[in-house]
Amino acid sequence: MSTELFLALLPLNPLASLKSVTRFVLAVDLLNPSPAAEAKKHKLKTLVPAPRSFFMDVKCPGCFTITTVFSHAQTVVICQGCTTVLCQPTGGKARLTEGCSFRRK
Repeated sequence: MSTELFLALLPLNPLASLKSVTRFVLAVDLLNPSPAAEAKKHKLKTLVPAPRSFFMDVKCPGCFTITTVFSHAQTVVICQGCTTVLCQPTGGKARLTEGCSFRRK
């Protein structure tokens, strides 16, 4: 048997016949997640990490002065005009007093 005939019988890549090509399709699209799925995730595990805290303008119900308050304030915020409590701290976000209106900055 000639060597050329012997080489023609061998596959070009001996491991090619052993490997089986399988592709798995993911059930979830990782590049385009739904807004509901993004809202459930931790703030650092989202596609674009961003903080969930913000500053807001709070209007006092008594004297209608506007005070800037952090959403996760850790101290009691008091109105400068009439000394009423605008918000109280909780474990996470600050709780606004009833009657106070706010807008996000």
